[in-house]
Amino acid sequence: MYERIINHGVSRSIKNLNSPCYSVVLFLIILSIMSSCSTPPKNPGDIYDVRRQAEAQLELGSRQADRGSFETALVILDEALRLAIVADDPGLRVRVGLSRGNVLFSLGRGGEAEKAWNDALGEAERAGNGELAAVSRVYIARGKLLSPTGASSAQTIRDEVNRNLAQIKDRYYTAFAWTIIGFAEKELGRYAPAEAAVRRALEIHEKDRYFELAAYDWFMIASFRSLAGNYRGALEALEAAAAFDRRVENSWGLASDWRAMGDVHRKAGNAEASRAAYVRAAEIFNAIGNSEAAAQTLSRAETP
Repeated sequence: MYERIINHGVSRSIKNLNSPCYSVVLFLIILSIMSSCSTPPKNPGDIYDVRRQAEAQLELGSRQADRGSFETALVILDEALRLAIVADDPGLRVRVGLSRGNVLFSLGRGGEAEKAWNDALGEAERAGNGELAAVSRVYIARGKLLSPTGASSAQTIRDEVNRNLAQIKDRYYTAFAWTIIGFAEKELGRYAPAEAAVRRALEIHEKDRYFELAAYDWFMIASFRSLAGNYRGALEALEAAAAFDRRVENSWGLASDWRAMGDVHRKAGNAEASRAAYVRAAEIFNAIGNSEAAAQTLSRAETP
């Protein structure tokens, strides 16, 4: 661009090379060029474009998983992992890997889930990230607790999670650890401590506006209360879960809440209320295109 300006000026003023005006103009042009060339382009510093994309995919994938769309969540998280690898960000690779493991576990692919969690643990340890290593151990412990093979006792899992909890500062993962402690307490038949643990998670989820997770906390609390024979308390907890699911329009969660209400009413001997809850759940399942879940729910209404 500057070469074009210089040539243009010379061609138009060639016959006046010795004039004072020409000298002044030439000086100003040269000064402008030197000033422009001596000012380097602004250094953008660190670039986070790919990492931001990966974070967005991780958040979206986690939300789909919270809503029960596990196949969709896995596709999204696979892309998040690819972006994390592209960015070569160890922490991001760990967090995406943990979420992928959860989704794989929910899809019944336990072996792949275990590998994803162990890979995340290895990545955290190589990066020297003690907190994410502790989080990874909590995820692995959860897998063992929920494994159909019953590889470890609930007390062992509870102790393992409690041991790692002290190293976790991130509130999201702290809440997750408390839910696993709650699960372990439930398996041990200690329903009051189970509810107390999940309420620790609920406090974080409500304050940090993780409303889908808050809904699931109440869903777990309902399960503990139902197992303890506190059916009225269980229904109150499910109503709280449904209130949060409505706030975020989590239709899958709402259908699950109503189906659970049907279960609790049936256990309490309220046949009419039980059937009404099952029918409402089936309507929601059908409306979101999950006809299989709808049919299974209606079959419960027909079972004495």
